[in-house]
Amino acid sequence: MYNYSAPAQLLKDRIILVTGAGDGIGKTAAKTFAQYGATVILLGKTIAKLEAVYDEIEKDNGPQPAIYPMNLEGATGKDFEDMQQTLDEEFGRLDGLLHNAAQLGTLMPIAQYDMAHWGKVMQVNLNAPYMITRMCLPLLEKSQDASVIFTTDDVGIHGKAYWGAYGISKAAGDNLMQILADEMEVNTPIRFNSINPGTVATTMLAKAYPGLDPTDLAKPEDIMNAYLYLMGEDSKAVNGQIIKAQPES
Repeated sequence: MYNYSAPAQLLKDRIILVTGAGDGIGKTAAKTFAQYGATVILLGKTIAKLEAVYDEIEKDNGPQPAIYPMNLEGATGKDFEDMQQTLDEEFGRLDGLLHNAAQLGTLMPIAQYDMAHWGKVMQVNLNAPYMITRMCLPLLEKSQDASVIFTTDDVGIHGKAYWGAYGISKAAGDNLMQILADEMEVNTPIRFNSINPGTVATTMLAKAYPGLDPTDLAKPEDIMNAYLYLMGEDSKAVNGQIIKAQPES
């Protein structure tokens, strides 16, 4: 796994927004950030799942988290503006943003994709991260050291048959990350990078590869060193990069 050992209070007093925080890697990242001292804002569409993560963080004596319910698939520009206003009023700044929420869609040939299906995947995987980042830039600029992490995938880095809108959205997300890194590199405290989690036992992976035995795969907990590294000050000079959370197989 990623070779990094985080100090115990790496994220102390940091305020970090995590999308897709109710399950899988997002849930684990939120809990891990809290364990290292961060106040975590849990964004997701299923309130019951977010409340369960909230309770686990409190049980572990982490800083009190916050919940921001939001269905990214149906979100409008006004919803993102309201989110920015609420975060500004409640927290005043952001020190970190993890774009983890994603929609797999259906694996099928491009020739079979219809516009409605295409649009739903692009909305969650590309449009929402763009709008959240755009709305949160003023909050991130108030930090002394802000980190924005996008989540990529092997099929975004190199196109693969049947991955359609999902693969294309991940490729576009990396390009968005690199554009932001280049634009914001001078005179701002914000850095932008992507993490490629690799093959991890999650609900989404099970949908894509139902035949895989999850006991043979890395767990979300196994890859958190990469997330801690990019979110903390030790990666302050890293900008515009795609980092693999797992070694090459």
